[in-house]
Amino acid sequence: AFKVSAVPFHMWTPDVYEGAPTPVTALFAIVPKVAAITLVMNVTYFAFAEISDQWAQILIALSVASMIVGATGAIMQQNIKRMLAYSSIAHMGYALAGLAAGTAEGATGVVIYMTTYVFMGAGAFSIIMSLRRDGAPVERISDLSGLSSSHPLLAAGMMVVMFSMAGIPPLAGFFGKWYVFLAAVNAGLVPLAIIGVLTSVVGAFYYLRIIKLMYFEDADAPLDEGLSRQNRLVLLVSLAVIVLFFLGIGQLAGTAGTNVQAFF
Repeated sequence: AFKVSAVPFHMWTPDVYEGAPTPVTALFAIVPKVAAITLVMNVTYFAFAEISDQWAQILIALSVASMIVGATGAIMQQNIKRMLAYSSIAHMGYALAGLAAGTAEGATGVVIYMTTYVFMGAGAFSIIMSLRRDGAPVERISDLSGLSSSHPLLAAGMMVVMFSMAGIPPLAGFFGKWYVFLAAVNAGLVPLAIIGVLTSVVGAFYYLRIIKLMYFEDADAPLDEGLSRQNRLVLLVSLAVIVLFFLGIGQLAGTAGTNVQAFF
């Protein structure tokens, strides 16, 4: 729970995300969470399979708390890295909802969700690392105002990532949420799925706010030009996966479903 920043073990996340250099923040936001979710899946589905009715209640509580705190906490943030910190808390709540289902369908949904999370996170942070003003990193959300005028390609990339994080179809983020919520419903956890949908609607506010700033507000001062080769490559790959994810979702779901059968 600490590694995935699940509530109430999330206190460190916003401060660390904001205070660390952006490349380090990107690492914290993606790698430990994927590893920790994989560990939780192995422990709950394999080691403690015989007491699934007990650990499922814990995962449900962690999921609900994480979705609510993550979605509402992100609304109040002015620093984009703090916003993404709370956003990641909500995302882990959605993943835990799939684990709480305790079924092969839920495990498959978690694999799909974490796959989409990796590329959405990589895309978002590759853009953030590229934003500078007078050589200094740009981290305030308000600094994204007018980005579509000065950096139209970066603005378009950020828009795609934000829409995907909000779960707008047919982007990758939609399929991740669809599979975990569907697994929760089929496992009889309808209230959990409803809470997930409602917090996703709340989350759409702060994602759409960034898009509004980029396309409908004027910039106070222009940002520096330039996008490094590494960031450009990461961004292009991430956007390609996010946009074209629907083409491979069937194969990914089938492969993931076959692999998770080892737990059941």
